[in-house]
Amino acid sequence: MPTNKWKTTLLHLGLIAGFILSIFPFYWLLVMSTHTTPEIYSYPPKIWFGSHLFDNISRVMANIDFFGAFLNTLFVAAACTLLVLFFDSLAGITFAKYRFPGKKWLFILLLATMMAPAQLSLVPSFVIMAKFGWVGTYKALIIPGMVNAFGIFWIKQYAEDSIPSELMDAGRIDGCGFFRIYWNITLPILRPALSFLGAFTFIGVWNDYLWPLIILTDESKFTLQVALSSLNGIYTTDYSMVIAGTLLAVVPLIVLFLFISKQFISDIAAGAVKS
Repeated sequence: MPTNKWKTTLLHLGLIAGFILSIFPFYWLLVMSTHTTPEIYSYPPKIWFGSHLFDNISRVMANIDFFGAFLNTLFVAAACTLLVLFFDSLAGITFAKYRFPGKKWLFILLLATMMAPAQLSLVPSFVIMAKFGWVGTYKALIIPGMVNAFGIFWIKQYAEDSIPSELMDAGRIDGCGFFRIYWNITLPILRPALSFLGAFTFIGVWNDYLWPLIILTDESKFTLQVALSSLNGIYTTDYSMVIAGTLLAVVPLIVLFLFISKQFISDIAAGAVKS
């Protein structure tokens, strides 16, 4: 009994330490956004809230079109997420539950694309977008990002264990075609996997900086991360304003997580019971 008590105590202490380490960067971001730049540089560091949050936010709004960039980012992230969920689920289910020539080698090739750093594809991707005449448009952000290898791999691995082949066979016997089976049989079972993939994709697109910076040329189409980068001065940087802008960019993701967390956790629990 004493041994179990110590194990439980250590487990709780570890969980508390992990929680503090996870939440501290957000706390520090919030605290720094309430101070001026000289106060940020002061020693000892400020560890409690200041009184300049709204001043910093107002300067962010005065220097960039924050709400315009916010809507641009929301549109691109939502479009990419919906397309990724559709195409990756189609491909993942096909790899998991259907037989076709070259299936094994195509999947190996798919996995091989995950090994290459994304930065290596920037120049070829830009050349292709220039050939299509898509430089400076949202098509260059959405269309190349509507399928990704990780999503296909994730859905395939989940579908192999969670979707009974007998259930799909029963659908075929009842006269269901491929898309009817996909929509009515496989998608409800894949909800936990799709919840994770959707959140993962949305956050990735929302935080993407390098590719939008390269491909967008019109300031009115800038995404949030690109717009925030313009707050950095050439010779000096007002870090209080930059940090406030960063806080504003993070808040929607936190709200999104709080909004979907209950459903996300329940979907994972349901999937664990089914498997």
